[in-house]
Amino acid sequence: MGSMTRETSFRNNKRRAFLRRLLQYAGICASMLCIYPLLRFIGFTVKPKPRHVTVPAPLPVSGYHAERDFLLFAGKDQSQPVAVSRTCTHLGCRVSFLEDKKIIECPCHQSRFTPAGKVLAGPAKRDLAVLPVQVKKDATGQIQAYVVTL
Repeated sequence: MGSMTRETSFRNNKRRAFLRRLLQYAGICASMLCIYPLLRFIGFTVKPKPRHVTVPAPLPVSGYHAERDFLLFAGKDQSQPVAVSRTCTHLGCRVSFLEDKKIIECPCHQSRFTPAGKVLAGPAKRDLAVLPVQVKKDATGQIQAYVVTL
């Protein structure tokens, strides 16, 4: 009879150990299910809505228009209008267009770019961001405005 009680207590201990492990695994899974949404939330970013800036035509004789966030080039010698960001890809300074040299230059470290945004010289390694431009025309085909999407 003594061996039966030992065997029964051994089985009970095994069951308790199994149930304890099962509860531990269930607790780990439950905590992961609670932590997962938090981790997703921390890495979540909301993309800003695109901003549309309308530049009325015609542009000045120089063929470019400067805004706070972009430079728009749409001269007579260009087939398609081009808008480039005014944020330098080196350190984020605001670039300016030099009309006499026909280049875009960063005042901070003298990175130079073409009017199409391509790097010519300087510490900047990447081209300026090119922004989409939509041309609005009237019924006669005359250009009324340029819409730049930021």
